[in-house]
Amino acid sequence: MKLRTYIVEDNATIRENLIGTLEELASVEAVGVAETEDEGKGWLTGHQEQWDLAIVDLFLRQGSGLGVLAACRDRRPHQKMVVLSNYATPDIRMRCAQLGVDAVFDKSNEIDALVDYCIEHGSVHPAPDALPPVYGTP
Repeated sequence: MKLRTYIVEDNATIRENLIGTLEELASVEAVGVAETEDEGKGWLTGHQEQWDLAIVDLFLRQGSGLGVLAACRDRRPHQKMVVLSNYATPDIRMRCAQLGVDAVFDKSNEIDALVDYCIEHGSVHPAPDALPPVYGTP
């Protein structure tokens, strides 16, 4: 079964390359994308049965990935939240941990670790009563 993944990333090139890489290497299915904090929060909290993994950038076209992370603190136990950012500093990693993030990856040198994370979590999970994926935002 594929890991149903929602991506919050405002850079279209990075987003498309990330989706292509993860779908090819890690049995990930992109169920939707957002470019802003409001879009990400709205979809993730409004479609709780339709995702297993959210990959969130911190700097977005509107708002911040930190707001998305905070909105998803009460997610289901099988749902994972990870940050993929160019600013994966020790302070950012600590703040993300405080928000309940499962992992933080640096865009510049930890993509392989993100792929490995997706492979590992794709083989364990999803809820059998999950609904089919929905694309886009409401």
